[in-house]
Order: sequence, then structure tokens, then C-alpha cells
Amino acid sequence: MNALRNKVQLIGRLGQDPEIINLDSGKKLAKFTVATNDSYKNANGERVEDTQWHNVVAWGKTAEIIENYVTKGKEIAIEGKLTHRSYEDKEGIKRYSTEVVCNELLLLGK
Repeated sequence: MNALRNKVQLIGRLGQDPEIINLDSGKKLAKFTVATNDSYKNANGERVEDTQWHNVVAWGKTAEIIENYVTKGKEIAIEGKLTHRSYEDKEGIKRYSTEVVCNELLLLGK
């Protein structure tokens, strides 16, 4: 049952090309956004499309695969864990971020 804790699975499309960062340690970091779509009928019976945007980061070998094969609009499936962090921006204002740390990636579509 421990394997089911804090597990996120998403299928969606990239909103823009991934940002690849080469760290001083030699590791790679990929940052990108994934859009997931859902549709439902509202109280009036009208079909409503809902798009959610998810911030995703990937490290190491997964980031290398993303760098080489993933571009804007590409459909992918990811699995990872949800993380929350806080930081101070340049003006000293405390900001909060929620992102998915991707550890599995599947390229979908053509």
C-alpha cells in the first residue's frame, strides 16, 4: 500500500517547449507544463470543456529524454509525485508552487 501514496498520473499535451537546465553538478533538469482536458455537461445541459495546467519537473535521465523527444503540443503520459514548495521572489514576497516531479514518462501519439 505504500506504493500508492502521493502518486500522480497525467495524460496531456505540452503547452510550450520544455526548459532544460544543466546544473553545475552535471545533472539535467527539465521544466514544462502539461494541459489536461475534461468535459462535462452543466446544469443547462451544455457541454463545457475544462483545461487544467500542471507544472512538471523531471531530473536526470528523464530530463534527457524530454530534451531529445518532447516538444510543444506533444502528447505524453507522466507518473510522479506531487510536491509543494515556497520561495521568496526578487521583491521579497513569499510565493508558493505546486508541481509534479516526474519519474516515469511515456510518449504518446505520432
